[in-house]
Amino acid sequence: MPRLFRHLLCLMLAPFAAFSAAEAARPNIVFIYADDLGWGDVSCHGAEDWIRTPRIDRLAAEGADFAQFNVLSPVCSPSRVAAMTGRFPARYGVNNVFNGQTLGPKKGGTMPDWLDPEAPTLPRFLKAAGYRTLHFGKWHMGADQRLAPDAPPMSAYGIDESKVYHGPGPSIGLHDIGVEAAQAIGRLKGGQPFFMNVWLHESHTMHIPSQESLDAFKHLDPRRQVYAAVLREADLNVGRILDALKQHGMDENTVVIFSSDNGPAGQPVAPGDRAAQPTDGNQKKGFDVFYSVGSAGGLRGRKGQLYEGGIRVPFIVRWPARIPAGLKDDRTLLSAVDLLPTLCAAAGAPLPSDYPGDGENLLPSLLGKPTDRTKPLFWKHYVVNKSADMWAAWAMREGRWKLLTDLSGERCALYDLAADRAETKDVSTSHPDVVSRLKPQLMGWTKTLPTAADPRCLHKP
Repeated sequence: MPRLFRHLLCLMLAPFAAFSAAEAARPNIVFIYADDLGWGDVSCHGAEDWIRTPRIDRLAAEGADFAQFNVLSPVCSPSRVAAMTGRFPARYGVNNVFNGQTLGPKKGGTMPDWLDPEAPTLPRFLKAAGYRTLHFGKWHMGADQRLAPDAPPMSAYGIDESKVYHGPGPSIGLHDIGVEAAQAIGRLKGGQPFFMNVWLHESHTMHIPSQESLDAFKHLDPRRQVYAAVLREADLNVGRILDALKQHGMDENTVVIFSSDNGPAGQPVAPGDRAAQPTDGNQKKGFDVFYSVGSAGGLRGRKGQLYEGGIRVPFIVRWPARIPAGLKDDRTLLSAVDLLPTLCAAAGAPLPSDYPGDGENLLPSLLGKPTDRTKPLFWKHYVVNKSADMWAAWAMREGRWKLLTDLSGERCALYDLAADRAETKDVSTSHPDVVSRLKPQLMGWTKTLPTAADPRCLHKP
């Protein structure tokens, strides 16, 4: 072949070669989201010795473990909306859970029946950048299809392939999530980069551990036995993902995230309560909330509460090609709304110029450079009652300071989380300057939120 022709051919093929190299460099992303699993429910966080999560511990040892990660709701549905849209869920009126009994407007007036399908989503942006997008497990960003059969399909949110529960389309068994995800990894080998949600059932009730997992903890009392068995099921699923990635040669350039949608379930019921027993007397249907003895790791509060125990959860990230092994970051304040911009940056996926995100690109912190966030965080929560830790309807976090207020904004509490991780001391009276600075911002934010459910996102009988 003449030299000039070869040179011209090389010039012609160079852009395609560069594109192929860029394609190869883009990481796969697997987001494993547990359900009601608390900060102290993984053994690498110094959990009690009856809790064993060796595969999650391995993930932390080979990656980064962040001590200050907040979800944007202490309950399921809004927490997931924040993670997928990068926006505070209250912006969509989603302040409670979608369930199978009631539809939106009955829940305080703003609750729709499903997440707006035109909302920006992480899968949608990654799909536009050439990723294949998959979702296995819980969805819960819309009402039960039996009530709202006109709810949008998964594809409306940018999902190419899915098997779900609490969602539309092909269904999946609670114990099949990790297996399906691992099998999908094998199918995806050698193809385009992929983004995969693996949203687990554990450790939500009903607790339905396998007999093998129960037998592994038969030396424990019944409540701890059940809960330890449930955590083992979650841990096994993490192991299935890691093993599949290694088996198919994809572990080096795959970002694997492990987190939870909110803190551990509320305080267990009294032993004499009916919920203390297996629902049908023989364990076939599982174990109820009496067995939910999860740990918030010394944090105040639990699921359903805006104290840190309800919204600070594990956040462990492994990316061998880029993240230093064994990194522990207790400085960077990360949140669920940061996932979208951060993971799009990792994937080289551009954000639309008009994307109205509430999060920040904190990729440098994932790569070993602790970062100070520049945007405050805001929470809206439905008020269940006025008991000790469930009075707060609004919250704001800026740096070390966290402000809680009631629905009216009259009652407030301020915590210095840098000095008081467990929120034991309200310092609002000793730091009135901080309260006077933060409270107008929080109350101003509340006025930007919808006051009625979006009619486009309501079931039409």
